[in-house]
Amino acid sequence: MNFKKSILTLALASILFIGCKDKASNSVSNENVESTEVVAPKINKEIATANLQTATFAVEGMTCAIGCAKTIQEDLTALDGVQEAKVDFDTKLATVTFDKTVQDSQKLTKVVEASADGKTYTVKDMKI
Repeated sequence: MNFKKSILTLALASILFIGCKDKASNSVSNENVESTEVVAPKINKEIATANLQTATFAVEGMTCAIGCAKTIQEDLTALDGVQEAKVDFDTKLATVTFDKTVQDSQKLTKVVEASADGKTYTVKDMKI
């Protein structure tokens, strides 16, 4: 009985040792791939106070705060010339502070409406 347990234990240890070794080598190769795909973070340039403009508009079609509002906010924030973007799911309002020499209301509208499939979100009542 002890002989069978010893062989079983040895076989199990061998399988785990070989399995873990393969996973470790794969994770090393994945790390190398991931490090070559790293995107440089967006560098915010200083915007002259005279060029700052704020737009407030309603976003229709949002169904959740994490998926919809957060995605739209991230897309707006990623634009060149945007200093700050906030999208409030509860009030369905977006507020964007941007450089008027780089962005305009039409570009902001296009980004919001293209955030999903191009048909989900609609911008209404743009106020600058």
